[in-house]
Amino acid sequence: MAGDAALPAWSNQFAADARRELSALGPIGALTREWAWGNGTGKGVRVAVVDSGIEADHPAVGGMVSGGVVVEFDARYKTQVRIFDDAAPRDPFGHGTACAGIIHARAPEAELYSVRVLGKDLTGRAMQFAGGLRWAIEQRMHVVNLSLSTSKRDYYGLFHELADDAYFKNVVLVSAVNNISEPSYPSLYSSVVSVAAHTEQDPLTFYYNPAPPVEFGAPGIDVRVPWRDKSYIISTGNSFAAPHIAGLVALIRGKHPELTPFQIKTVLFACASNVTRDV
Repeated sequence: MAGDAALPAWSNQFAADARRELSALGPIGALTREWAWGNGTGKGVRVAVVDSGIEADHPAVGGMVSGGVVVEFDARYKTQVRIFDDAAPRDPFGHGTACAGIIHARAPEAELYSVRVLGKDLTGRAMQFAGGLRWAIEQRMHVVNLSLSTSKRDYYGLFHELADDAYFKNVVLVSAVNNISEPSYPSLYSSVVSVAAHTEQDPLTFYYNPAPPVEFGAPGIDVRVPWRDKSYIISTGNSFAAPHIAGLVALIRGKHPELTPFQIKTVLFACASNVTRDV
């Protein structure tokens, strides 16, 4: 699983001297932030955070944790995992709470679901990760935040299948790319909204990258995030960029529930900070 490094990889694509100004032409240029999410709150949208859990009583999540599960490795099962309800979700590390807090700050009325697949040392097996993602898809979550990944090629096919399943079930997967320069899954699949960090602090400043596989850049360097035991820390990582975009996706889905993942990517492109509109 990817950890948080001091200088996360891919972020150089969103440096001031590397960004390109792009144009949204024709009807796409008519897509504005006001239309996309203006006055939205994320009400009615279900967001799963597949991570180390969510500290449900942390002030940063505003009491919006509506449920959760714990995914444990168990070789006796065909899927190699055992999933059980987490009546009072908690986070033994803090990472999942950080992501949930960022999402809540963007979409304060979105329902949050804790899917704990990582332990107190922020490690877990790829099959736990896959099990948690599968649960979120089966529950028809509207948005799934994935601030974790696996770089093991053995799991390429498994996560590709899950990402496709999510896409065709209208579940938007928002995934942080690895903090080191190596492929990771599912962040680099075309059906997933992939995100890396940039240095700016404005939570609504995000960029589109015209040279994928990484598609969007959002704040994630030296950002203040909630942590376990009702605390806050300053931290860095692509992990914290992804939930900024996940929160915006929750706002878009709240206002426009008819949009597909493909269409939502188009809306994000049109509303990116480096895209000008030419209607």
